[in-house]
Amino acid sequence: MAQPASIDPTKMGEGRAIAVLTSGGDAQGMNAAVRATVRVGIYTGAKVYFVHEGYQGLVDGGDYIRLATWESVSMMLQGGTVIGSARCQDFRTREGRTKAACNLVKLGITNLCVIGGDGSLTGANAFRTEWSGLLADLVKAGKITAAEAKSSSHLNIVGMVGSIDNDFCGTDMTIGTDSALHRIIEIVDAITTTAQRYAWSPSGIYLMDRLRAFILEVMGRHCGYLALVTALACGADWVFIPEMPPDEGWEQHLCRRLTDQRGRGSRLNIIIVAEGAIDRNGKAITCENIKELVSKKLGIDTRTTILGHVQRGGTPSAFDRILGSRMGVEAVMALLEAKPDTPACVVSLSGNMAVRLPLMECVQVTKDVTTAMAEGRFEDAVKLRGKSFENNWNTYKMLAHVHPPDTKSNINIAIVNVGAPCAGMNAAVRSTVRVGLLQGHQILAVHDGFDGLAHGMIEPIGWSAVAGWTGKGGSNLGTKRSLPHEFMEEISLSITKFNIHAIVIIGGFEAFVGGLEMVQAREKYEELCIPLVVVPATVSNNVPGSDFSIGTDTALNTITMTCDRIKQSAAGTKRRVFIVETMGGYCGYLATMAGLASGADAAYIYEEHFNIHDLEVNVEHLVEKMKTTVKRGLILRNEKCNANYTTDFIFSLYTEEGKGVFDCRKNVLGHMQQGGTPSPFDRNFATKMGIKSVLWLTDKLKECYRHGRIFANSPDSACVLGMKKRSLVFQPLEELKDQTDFEHRIPKIQWWLKLRPILKILAKYKINLDTTEKAALEHVIKKTGLVP
Repeated sequence: MAQPASIDPTKMGEGRAIAVLTSGGDAQGMNAAVRATVRVGIYTGAKVYFVHEGYQGLVDGGDYIRLATWESVSMMLQGGTVIGSARCQDFRTREGRTKAACNLVKLGITNLCVIGGDGSLTGANAFRTEWSGLLADLVKAGKITAAEAKSSSHLNIVGMVGSIDNDFCGTDMTIGTDSALHRIIEIVDAITTTAQRYAWSPSGIYLMDRLRAFILEVMGRHCGYLALVTALACGADWVFIPEMPPDEGWEQHLCRRLTDQRGRGSRLNIIIVAEGAIDRNGKAITCENIKELVSKKLGIDTRTTILGHVQRGGTPSAFDRILGSRMGVEAVMALLEAKPDTPACVVSLSGNMAVRLPLMECVQVTKDVTTAMAEGRFEDAVKLRGKSFENNWNTYKMLAHVHPPDTKSNINIAIVNVGAPCAGMNAAVRSTVRVGLLQGHQILAVHDGFDGLAHGMIEPIGWSAVAGWTGKGGSNLGTKRSLPHEFMEEISLSITKFNIHAIVIIGGFEAFVGGLEMVQAREKYEELCIPLVVVPATVSNNVPGSDFSIGTDTALNTITMTCDRIKQSAAGTKRRVFIVETMGGYCGYLATMAGLASGADAAYIYEEHFNIHDLEVNVEHLVEKMKTTVKRGLILRNEKCNANYTTDFIFSLYTEEGKGVFDCRKNVLGHMQQGGTPSPFDRNFATKMGIKSVLWLTDKLKECYRHGRIFANSPDSACVLGMKKRSLVFQPLEELKDQTDFEHRIPKIQWWLKLRPILKILAKYKINLDTTEKAALEHVIKKTGLVP
């Protein structure tokens, strides 16, 4: 465990001033970053200023640069940027930057936090580089004194990338990208339903699909990230991205692809086009070009849709709010820890970790992508975009193949869904099936969990059978909570009967326990000595061996959007506190992260013990809050956080203690958290998990093939596939057993508990923030291996 920080975090910012501005196009989630920067800055003792209207406000000064207060960033988690982000020509001139420097010096501001795209961040670094020269000019012109120049001798710059394009190299996801994907996928899902119509027959009404193709253009300028992930999330037939133009003769290839899909029974084709898509000669590829080709060559009813600025609007996703909040905290710490020789940095996301990267290295690599594309080095361009982009491209390429090999492997892999259904399960099954078929295997679908495995509810499943599954919630295979120990002998007989060589178990804690039971039963049942992999899929996010589970992001968005509506209902009433109960079993992930995303005042969870005194402190905190301009409160409670302090008890306590100050309402969200269509994150994550599991099983089967048969009894032949920090890793079930609290169905160590202090600080609780585990400055250029 980290030792307490030597410097009190609440005094780190004393005597310091921070300005925060947003620049460039609006991106959903910017407000969350601004809110966190302001509140954590105030928490450290610093003065924090808003710069309204971006760099233009920095140049104009006056009322455009205002002191921020705690209350001034309340109720701003929704929407783009409330402080404005006007594009500014004046700042591009030396004269404009001189005015901006003067305005900052007069207010004693030497720390600047910029939220914007690569152009905005490059401008900030140029400003920092010129700083000493600008001060000298101001002293010479008599605009500032020598003493003022000396006290402001160094300008610290920290950037956060806010852009829906996700075109800034060095980060897995920029603020606003996930929200844009939500808008795109909502529209894609809606558009595809227009290809369906109902017809009447004497036996009743039935559904009849039209033969139709949809071509959708998405934003991204010269970056294909949005188009690529959209293609993965909706199971598109083709995607055009600028980083990897199609080969010569792509027109014929596209027509063959669509014809093959029709031959397989598909009645609907989807083609995604990035707005900067080009061919190998640099000629633009547009929706109209493709429509003309498809409609004339194939005679398919083809429709085009250009999504435009609808992708920038709407409400920020839970992911973007949490990302913005985490980046805001990290930005303040980076500013206050900076020294004169510290290069300007950008705070970024790698996996689930906050990192700091040299700003100009990121900018350089971003420029190198453009250079590589201009020179026709498209493979390099994809690599320079980063590991996340490259993985997405490789995943798309793999699933784009529709011809399983003629040579079969004689391997049978079974897929079973276990536990409560959740969004994303079907996407994992789809990619598992299709990649398994591409490997030459036969894939067996097991219906109704381990119960179905025991009773022979097993059948082969083909390529077309999983068409359209990516966007469907729940579990199409059916799932139950039954565990293998109830019928282990029957399961062993089914494995023999159906000649099953490996198993993919997709589910929650029951999947983990079930897999472990099968491993432990190997000594008695030799038929169980086959490789198996557990793919975590549960809203609770409580599977050992993985930081994230499929389905959790969808549930988190459902909770966050519901909390938004609940809070909005008090906008007119005021003086109201809402108690909201979330799912998760004993795991407090949903309550904590939803609290961070929705701006909750407290989140009660099992992992963090609380007593009646803590409840009293929370009530008093809300009483004080009602004296400010913010007259509403939100309390989240995990369903099993405490057997005695139930939702009804907490509601009654708050109601009684808040008499005359505020009134209370309670909401138990229930199973709505398990429903709905999967979020873009869950679709993409599930797709990758399914692919990774099959490829791992294929390699493991080769290792375990002995004397003409499969025999796997080593610990590493039965693993959990999980996201750990920055990568997908396989961990043996036996090793994870010691890291598991089986009574409460949670891992003993959970990474997200480190984020709980942020939740409390942003709610204005006076607690200590451990600053010893800070993000180190990493280098981007060395990672790519392509830039000298």
